[in-house]
Amino acid sequence: MAQYSYRLVNVFTTQDRAPLSGNPLCVFERAQSLDTVRMQALALQFNLSETTFILPSERASARVRIFTPAYEMPFAGHPTLGTAHVCRALGLGGDRLTLEMQAGVIPVRASGDRWTLQANTPRWREVEEPRLTLAAMLGLEEREIAERPLWVSAGTEQLIVPLATEAAVRRAQVRADLLRQLRSADGQSMAYVFAPTPGGLLARFFFPKGSAVLEDPATGSATANLGGWYLAMGRSLPCELEISQGEYTGRPSALRLRVDEQRHVLVSGDVIELGRGSVTL
Repeated sequence: MAQYSYRLVNVFTTQDRAPLSGNPLCVFERAQSLDTVRMQALALQFNLSETTFILPSERASARVRIFTPAYEMPFAGHPTLGTAHVCRALGLGGDRLTLEMQAGVIPVRASGDRWTLQANTPRWREVEEPRLTLAAMLGLEEREIAERPLWVSAGTEQLIVPLATEAAVRRAQVRADLLRQLRSADGQSMAYVFAPTPGGLLARFFFPKGSAVLEDPATGSATANLGGWYLAMGRSLPCELEISQGEYTGRPSALRLRVDEQRHVLVSGDVIELGRGSVTL
């Protein structure tokens, strides 16, 4: 029997740093003796959107594996920022560190408890399905799909769909059967919708689970992909956006996106440690 220590953190907490806002994450501190099967089983046990495992690295401050309850991910935003926060607490790095992931080595830096990651250079491709199909999947009218939906990847490919109004984002009701028909290059079905608001952007992120559609409180990988969408659309640089997400999950979240003059995509958010414990296996 062995004990494995973990920490629970909340990432992308609101501006007042409310402790139960943002997206929760479980981080296992030292996972060298855990194999893939047990990592996946622990992710299912905790049943959060993601659970991460810290491992030694010869290329970076630490190596990190990211698991949803169902599969391993090459990259995800809130696990990157939350795990960096734990790595600093463990003495694996300071306010600047690097994390080795399947998607590559990700630089991360902190100012206090606000963490910023620099995403991989994004790439994008057109969506083959007609706008009418996208609208039906979102439970909206075709005219409510704005500009140019794209598949974008800055580490994890996702469907990025601009909507015409904030009201359309709020009304979106995703059909699981149609969402499952829209698959990324690695076979996953995920859709991110957004629209401008007076204070920035309102965003929502949907993914299927069984026969249902779930909604993520705060999606850093999709925020990075939004940066890729802005690059694909030729927006003037630098651009900075304050993004609100999670309202409809009961977990209000605040995310920040910057695309600088060098076309670097930077995603920022505040991290709070909520608790820690251990499991015995």
